Amino acid sequence: MLYVIFSEDVANSLELRKQTRAAHLARIQLLVDQGRILVAGPCPAIDSEDPGEAGFTGSVVIAEFASLIEAQAWADSDPYMLAGVYAKVVVKPYKKVLP
Repeated sequence: MLYVIFSEDVANSLELRKQTRAAHLARIQLLVDQGRILVAGPCPAIDSEDPGEAGFTGSVVIAEFASLIEAQAWADSDPYMLAGVYAKVVVKPYKKVLP
């Protein structure tokens, strides 16, 4: 089943994000390689694809997992979570309807 993982950053997270980005992306790439990612990406802090020093306010991942417990465990062990980039992570089942 698909699960949406919505993560909210701590204030002023940009430097922590930069330091941990390679490990975070490598982990997501594993899901891509397994064909389990629907979408993944950050939420810019301003209305721009490249927010520069404004940074980001969080991230969204929609991916396939065997269960909510597995999805939550995956989210809890994200390098951004472990490094303190994320203040809060919400994991919910997701049903794709369109397109």
